[in-house]
Amino acid sequence: MAKSTSGKWVSRVGAAGGGKAYQKSRPGNYYGVLAVIVVLGLALTVYSRFEYQNPVKKHSTAVAPKIGTTLYAGLSIQYCGQKLAYLNTDPTFKGGFTVQNDNVVKLTPASAADAGNNATLKQFASEYPGLVVSSSELGVPTATGVANPKTTYKNGATCSAKSKYPGKKGKVVYAYWTTLAQKKPTITTNPAKIKFVNDLRVTMAFEPTGVAPSAPTTTTVDAMFAAAITSTTTTVATPTTAPTTTTTASTTTTTKG
Repeated sequence: MAKSTSGKWVSRVGAAGGGKAYQKSRPGNYYGVLAVIVVLGLALTVYSRFEYQNPVKKHSTAVAPKIGTTLYAGLSIQYCGQKLAYLNTDPTFKGGFTVQNDNVVKLTPASAADAGNNATLKQFASEYPGLVVSSSELGVPTATGVANPKTTYKNGATCSAKSKYPGKKGKVVYAYWTTLAQKKPTITTNPAKIKFVNDLRVTMAFEPTGVAPSAPTTTTVDAMFAAAITSTTTTVATPTTAPTTTTTASTTTTTKG
């Protein structure tokens, strides 16, 4: 009977989760952990609400040249060792690229079409009326912006008798310099690889194999810098206040002798 009674008592204690002595001996940090969990939960909730109501503005990751900015480049066109005439200026053209005096190209991207990595020599040609550039053809338009068969050159054609290299076969190449310190040009046959940057100098050429195109003329480079300086110089008008002048009439006393 005693054994049976003690067994029942043990069963009742187990079902109750331990005796009073066990409950009193529960670790004190148990409630501390619960408090920390509650505090962290509330803090995360408040922080999440703050982040939602106050989103952080992301920094622009747009690639230069960005829309609204302006840069200038110098251009040259050569055929069999000779420089050709400057491209005609077109002040009415509304694209991002415009040709100014002395073969200076102004770029002010108006859309993504001619901004960032799209600001290439290929894109410039697509916006200039009649100009054709590709890996196998260079077409220089007339002054009115119309394609001209006489100044269209394709790979494999021979230089004319009046050129510097008469009778020699030529091909289309593009040379460019990204800084004034760069002496040796980078040569490519792909106009899409030439991206417009500040102080870019680029020469579109049809030359025999082994002939490196020369850089744009000093006149073009000087005009390029002059245009850049003019665009970055802002004249601030200072209001002028006319000084106030107070005139005091002098009194003259005459004494008769």
